[in-house]
Amino acid sequence: MLSPSPLSLFCALLLCLPLAIVFTITTPTTISSQNSSNHTHRTPLVILPQPPPPPIPKDDELLFRVAARVSRRPTSNRKLAFMFLATMPLPSAPLWELYFNNTNKNLYNIYVHADPSFEYDLPFSGVFTQRVIPSQSSLRFTPTLASAARRLLAHALLHDSGNYMFAMLSPSCIPIHSFNFTYGTLMKSNKSFIEILENEPGSYDRWAARGETAMLPEVKLEDFRIGSQFWVLTRKHARLVVSDRWIWNKFNKPCRNYDTCYPEENYFSTLIHMRDPRGCVPATLTHVDWSISSGGHPREYQESEVGPELIFKLRNDKPRYGDDGNNGSDLAVMKGRHPFLFARKFSRGSIKALLSIANDVIFKDLGCSRWHLLYVWVKLMKELGKNPVFFVSHLLQ
Repeated sequence: MLSPSPLSLFCALLLCLPLAIVFTITTPTTISSQNSSNHTHRTPLVILPQPPPPPIPKDDELLFRVAARVSRRPTSNRKLAFMFLATMPLPSAPLWELYFNNTNKNLYNIYVHADPSFEYDLPFSGVFTQRVIPSQSSLRFTPTLASAARRLLAHALLHDSGNYMFAMLSPSCIPIHSFNFTYGTLMKSNKSFIEILENEPGSYDRWAARGETAMLPEVKLEDFRIGSQFWVLTRKHARLVVSDRWIWNKFNKPCRNYDTCYPEENYFSTLIHMRDPRGCVPATLTHVDWSISSGGHPREYQESEVGPELIFKLRNDKPRYGDDGNNGSDLAVMKGRHPFLFARKFSRGSIKALLSIANDVIFKDLGCSRWHLLYVWVKLMKELGKNPVFFVSHLLQ
């Protein structure tokens, strides 16, 4: 076979050159035209619907683990979480209905932990409809009441990322100010309100209720604190509670001495004292009268005691601040300027009397000095045999 000569190869290249030029020029034009056509007739982007948020875990361990990972700060407008720890129906529900009446629903959330072992003769309705979280038995002298409070915090953290302050309430609690007053008071604070008392009578017996060394080494006697089980926690401290394992493992042990076993009054105060004492005001904003007690329960107000004078008295009382010296520089603590926002215990039969003074007294906002003058004036009216409700309703109109 003959080999091509250099001259023949050169001639072949000359013949193919026009074709190469034509291909080089026309090919990009064709591609550009196709791109332009695709751009003009682009298929609309299909946005798939967002999947619903994952269900809140029912298992406590998983629930707390997931809740501990929520954002440190509220991701929307600040909201107040009202958490009711119920072992009975809510006898004050009609008063709370008025409290939330005409209130912006973007400012609050309601959660109810209802002991399933109790037979509720009335369903949770109105503002409490579908607000009951998965609940478990909660009994005195056991860790279950503290567990229920932790469960409420976890659900509130996971349900709404806007929850900023978390108020623990009992079925016998009532508000003693309007919603706006309460919301404004709590939202301007960056501290929790939780009673933290040191060297209280019976501290050692409570600390040793599970055994003389059961709390060691994590919780020493000098770190043990006592306080009301009704508190208001910031989002920071709510996350602290649900993420805690170290201290909770000690308080979650069963007690040997049941008459000194009150984990719900010891765990939260001890935890925050040990982990972040400067982040709280060491007092509760829920008023309670222990001057008269029965069976380990505080005074219960009856229908005959309910009136303007009682509400004014509760408002004028000052919280008891803890002995913790870490808050000594807090001017408000030093002067005792924090107002009570809630009060307990009110009997089931007192609801009619409470409703009769709700709009004219309980939900009326006045300055502290004016409330004091009104309190003195009502006492004078009663001493003169006058009906203070009649005069107060006309005075506040």
